[in-house]
Amino acid sequence: MELDIAAMSSTDVYKLLVGSVVPRPIAFVSTLSADGVPNLAPFSFFNVLAPDPPIVHVSIGRRADGSRKDTAANAAQTGELVINVVSEDLAERMNLASGEWPPEVNEFGVAGLTPLPSRRVRPARVAESPIQMECRLERVVTLGEGPRVWDVLFARVVYCHVRDELYDRGRIDAARLRPLARLAGDYYAHIADIFAMRRPVVPPADGAPRPP
Repeated sequence: MELDIAAMSSTDVYKLLVGSVVPRPIAFVSTLSADGVPNLAPFSFFNVLAPDPPIVHVSIGRRADGSRKDTAANAAQTGELVINVVSEDLAERMNLASGEWPPEVNEFGVAGLTPLPSRRVRPARVAESPIQMECRLERVVTLGEGPRVWDVLFARVVYCHVRDELYDRGRIDAARLRPLARLAGDYYAHIADIFAMRRPVVPPADGAPRPP
């Protein structure tokens, strides 16, 4: 099968990409509107971009009428957001919050989740989430045109909350974290079979010893 992307509809390209780039982490993003209304929604076009400065990104598609979704609108207006990591036991409640709820609806209540005050930003974090990253918005980049526009939020992590049992000598214990992964359509995955492989040590071409 060979596919010419330029000849495909945006819907078919979307299905191809979300079915091929798997599994994806899920950002459960909490924001606060300019009027103080909490919002909570999950997005799987999410990843880390750099550790120094600590930058993550979340890409959010717009509504059919071209308007920004509440998460993108709130973050752009206030400059703040919290990214809550989704573990397996949060799956059902995360899914409840993913509905197209009106802006005045507080998804914390819809999903039965507990808001906790953040330390550096105004949006609340999700108490049930095992890792919560408080972020300040660095910039928004808009991609696409017409009905398929995406707002890419570049956010700097300024404070992080991690459950004690997950943090081991500076590293996150993935087996204890049990992150939920996003596939395509209605499908998700458990990260169950975890294994390790050490990177090969390649000697330098000039034969000089590598620094420790």
